[in-house]
Amino acid sequence: MSAADGAPADDARHGNGDNHADDADNSTDNSTDHRPDNSTDHRRHIGDGLPHIEVTGVDLVRVEMPLVRPFTTSFGRQTVREALLVRVRTATSTGWGECVTPAAPVYSEEFTDGAALVLRDHLVPALLGQGHRLSAGAVGPRLAHLRGHPMAKAALEVAVLDAQLRAAGTALAQHLGAVRERVPAGVSVGIPDGGIEELVHQVAGYLDEGYLRIKVKVQPGFDVAPLTRLREVFGDALPLQVDANAAYHAGDAAHLAALDGLDELGLELLEQPFGAARLRDHALHAPAWHTPICLDESIHDAADAADAITMGACQVVNIKLGRVGGLSESLAIRDVCRAQGVPVWCGGMLETGVGRAANVALAACAGFDLPADTSASNRYWAQDLTEPFHLEDGHLTVPTGPGIGRTPRSEALEDAEVERLLG
Repeated sequence: MSAADGAPADDARHGNGDNHADDADNSTDNSTDHRPDNSTDHRRHIGDGLPHIEVTGVDLVRVEMPLVRPFTTSFGRQTVREALLVRVRTATSTGWGECVTPAAPVYSEEFTDGAALVLRDHLVPALLGQGHRLSAGAVGPRLAHLRGHPMAKAALEVAVLDAQLRAAGTALAQHLGAVRERVPAGVSVGIPDGGIEELVHQVAGYLDEGYLRIKVKVQPGFDVAPLTRLREVFGDALPLQVDANAAYHAGDAAHLAALDGLDELGLELLEQPFGAARLRDHALHAPAWHTPICLDESIHDAADAADAITMGACQVVNIKLGRVGGLSESLAIRDVCRAQGVPVWCGGMLETGVGRAANVALAACAGFDLPADTSASNRYWAQDLTEPFHLEDGHLTVPTGPGIGRTPRSEALEDAEVERLLG
C-alpha cells in the first residue's frame, strides 16, 4: 500500500516520491523526439473532396439548458448548461458547431464568455480575413497563429464542415470513414447529492436503461467507499470505471492510498488522477497499479499522446474533439494511439444534440473501440435542442442525414441569444 499519512509516497509500489508532484519541472524529457510528423501522415484533411463554401454569415447562439438532475464533479455542481453554438451560413446551406466550454475555467483555461469573445474578436475575423470561400481543412491553418482556445476553434471547424457536408448531401460519419452504424454507449455518473445509496440507485437505473459501461466521477473523500459499494451490489462483471478529473495529488499520501484502494476494485480504467501537466506523475505511478490509466485533460494534440505513451503515462486515451481543437486533431490522436496499440474512446462535455451528433460520428470511426460517453439525450435533457438521440440495446444510432445529421429545432431557439458576427 501507499506510505503512511504524513510520509512521502516512496515505497516500492509507487517508487521514489521525490520525483513527482513538487518538482519544479514536471514536463517531458524531449532529448529524443518521439513526436509524430503531424503535418503529413497523422492528420486527415477534414473537408477534402467536398466543394468549398462561400460564407455569408456567422452567428453565435446561446441557449440555456436545464439538466434533468444536478451533475457534480470535483470541479463543482452544475444544474444548467449554457450551450454556445456557432452557426455558419452560406447561400445554400447552414452549418452548426457546438463550443463545449463550461461557464467557468475549471476543466481547462477556456470558459464560455471567453470563448464568445475570442470567436467574435479574433477567430472569426482571422478565418474570414483570408477570404470567405473556404473548406473546413483551412480552419486550422488559418487560425494556427492564434494560441490556444481549442474548444472555440473546434466549434468553427465543425460548423464549416457541417455547412460543406450539407451542401454536398453527405453525412459526417461517411466523410470521416466511419465503420459502424451504431456506437456502444456508456454513461457518466456525477457525485450525487444523496451520497452512496443515491449513487447505487442511479447506477441501477442506467443499467436498466441498457448502458453498457458505467463511469463514476470521484474526488478525495468520495472514491473507495462508493465504488466498493457498487461492486457489492452489482458484482465484479459490471464494466466500471472512474474519472478523477485531476483531483488527486501525487505528493499526498492519503490521495495515493485512495487510488490504491480503487485499484483493488477491478476497474476498466482510472481516468486522469493527477493534474493535466503532470505526465511524469502518471508515468511514475502507473506501474504500481493493475488498473489502466486513461488520460483526458493531459492530451491536447497528437504530440501529447505520443509523449504520454512513450513515457508510460497512460494505457488508454480519452479523445474529446473540443479539448483537442476539432475532428482533424481527434483523428490524428487516434492514429498515433492505434500505431502504439493504445485504445481510445470518445468522451463528452454535456453536449446538446449538436455536439453529440459530431461525437457519435467520431465514435463510429475505426479505432474507437471502447464505449463512448455518448449517452442518450434524456440522460441530461428533458428536451434536447435537436431531434433526440435514443438508447437502443445499449447503442446510439449514427446519424445518416447530411452534415452532422441534426439541426436545432426552431422552437428551441426562440429564447436563444443570437450575436450576429457577419451577415
